[in-house]
Amino acid sequence: MRTIIDRLVTTTLERLRRDGLFPADTPLHFNVERPRDKTHGDFATNAAMVLAKAARIPPRLLAEKIVAALPADQADVEKCEVAGPGFINFFLSPASLRTIITEIQQLGNRFGHSQIGTGQRVQVEFVSANPTGPMHLGHGRGAVTGDVIARLLQATGFQVEREYYINDAGNQTLQLGRSVLVRYHSLFGEDIPLPDGCYPGEYVREIARALQKQDGDRWLSTPWTDTPPEAVVTFAIDQCLGWIRDDLALLNITFDTWFSERSLHQQGGIRHAIAKLEEQDLVYEGVLEAPKGKQPEEWEARPQRLFRSSSFGDEVDRPLQKSDGSYTYFAADIAYHLHKAERGFDALVNIWGADHGGYIKRVQAALMALTGKKGLLDVRLVQMVNLFRGGQPVRMSKRSGTFVTLREVVEEAGSDAVRFWFLLRSAGASLDFDLELAMAKTNDNPIFYVQYAHARVHSVWRRLQEKGLAVEAGEASNPQLARLTEPAEYDLMRLMSRFPEVVEQAALEKEPHKVPYYLLELAAAFHTYYNGHKILDEDADLRTARLALIRAAALVIANGLTLLGVHAPEQM
Repeated sequence: MRTIIDRLVTTTLERLRRDGLFPADTPLHFNVERPRDKTHGDFATNAAMVLAKAARIPPRLLAEKIVAALPADQADVEKCEVAGPGFINFFLSPASLRTIITEIQQLGNRFGHSQIGTGQRVQVEFVSANPTGPMHLGHGRGAVTGDVIARLLQATGFQVEREYYINDAGNQTLQLGRSVLVRYHSLFGEDIPLPDGCYPGEYVREIARALQKQDGDRWLSTPWTDTPPEAVVTFAIDQCLGWIRDDLALLNITFDTWFSERSLHQQGGIRHAIAKLEEQDLVYEGVLEAPKGKQPEEWEARPQRLFRSSSFGDEVDRPLQKSDGSYTYFAADIAYHLHKAERGFDALVNIWGADHGGYIKRVQAALMALTGKKGLLDVRLVQMVNLFRGGQPVRMSKRSGTFVTLREVVEEAGSDAVRFWFLLRSAGASLDFDLELAMAKTNDNPIFYVQYAHARVHSVWRRLQEKGLAVEAGEASNPQLARLTEPAEYDLMRLMSRFPEVVEQAALEKEPHKVPYYLLELAAAFHTYYNGHKILDEDADLRTARLALIRAAALVIANGLTLLGVHAPEQM
C-alpha cells in the first residue's frame, strides 16, 4: 500500500514538473510514512516540504497544488488532506483496505516476504561463545538475536550464511585444560584446591570424568601445574562444543559454518593479514601510552608491532604482536574478518556481547584498511539478561557454579517462551526475564497473548465443524468482503497491511524486536475485535467475510512467529 501512494505522488510530481512548476532537473526525493496518529490518515508524505524551495512557493501552498493535481478517479484513496506546515495525508478507501485480505489469502506463508535483498550475500556471525563451559543467558539472547536477523534477511531476499567463530586458541582454552587436569587428578585421590583463574562448576568435573573414562590414568604423570597437554585441551573444548551445539539445538538454531580460530594460526591467516597491512605501510614498531584506568591484557610498556588504526577512525593505534612475538587477540580478529571479506560477502553482520563495544572501531578500521570498503562490517551489541522468578533474582547454578545456564532456562520455560522474551526489547537494552511470567497462561504473558490469538482463530473452525457449517477456509469474494465496515475491522486490515513493512524495516535495520512489538499490537487488535463481534453470524455473507478477516489475521501472526522461530499453535 505504501508503494501505491509512492507511485501516485511520483506520477503527480512528474506531471507538475513537466508543466514547469519545478525546474526540469529537480530530483523528486520525498518520504511516504505511516502517521502515528490514525486520525492523520493511512499515509503521509513530506513531498511539498522538500520540494518547496525548488518550486519557490511555501510548502503548504505547494501541498495544495499537489493535492489538486492528483487523479480524480483514484480508487485507492478516499480523500487527501493538507496538514501542518505542508504534509499531505492520504486516507485509503475501504475497498483498497479490503484488498489486503485477498492478498494474504493468495500469498499465504509468503505474505510479508520480499526480494529487496536479491543478489546480495550476507554473513551473520553470532554466539561465538568461548568453548570453555555451558552457555549462559547472555549467549542465548545473542543466539536468538542473530538467528532472527538471519531469518529476516532471508525473508527479504538476501542470501545468508550463518557462522560460529570458535575461540579455540588463547589463554582461556589453556585455563580450561588446566581446570580439567586439576579435577582429573582429584578423581585419583589427590586433594587439590582449585587454583585461581580456573573454571569452577560441576561441568568441569563432568569433563574430567569423561577424560578418565576415555584415557584411564594416562595423564596422571602430567603435573596439573604444567601447561596442559594439547590433547587434554582439545578434548575439553570438544566436550564444551558438544554442549553448545546441544543447547543451540534446543532453541532450533543451526549454523552453516563453524570456523576455528586455531586454523588462522595453523594456516598462516594471521601472517597473511599482517603482510597486507605492511604492504600499505600500516604497521610500525612503537610504544603505546599507558591507558587510563584498568590496563587491558594486551598493553605493554615496551616496543610492539602496531597497526595504524587511528588513521581509520580508531582512538589509538593497536598492537598486533607482543614483545615476545606472540600475536594479540586483535591480530587474530583482523585475520578472521579479512578471511570473511575474501569469501566474497557483500555485508558482514556480527552479534557481540555488550562488553565488546570498545572493540568495534578497531576491527572496522582494520577491515577498511584491508578492503577499502567502508561499512562492510555491521556490529550489533546484545546486553545481558537478568533472570527472575516471581520477581526475585535468580543467580546461581550448581552445574556452572557462577551463572544459570541457558539449558536450564530453556528446559523449564520452553524454546518458544525463551525466544520470544529474548526479543521483547531492543538487543541494546538490558532485559528482565521472569520465569514464572514467561510460563504463565495469562494475557500478562506476551508469548501466550500472541499465540492465543492464533489458537482462537482455529477454535472458530472447530466450532464451524461442530455446527456443520460448510465454508471455504477463510476465503471470501469482493462482494462478501464489502460487508466488513466496522472500525475494528478496518483497524485489523490496516495493521495487517503493515506487516511487510515491519519485516523489511526489521531486516534492514537489524532490529528483530520490531516483529514481536508488531505481533503484540496485532494480537491486541484481534482480541478486541473477537471479543466485540459475532464471528459466526447468521448472515452467511457476513460470516464468510469475518472468517476471511480473522483467518488473514491468523496467517499474519503465524508468519511473524515463524520469523521469530516460534510455533503458532492451533490449540492451547
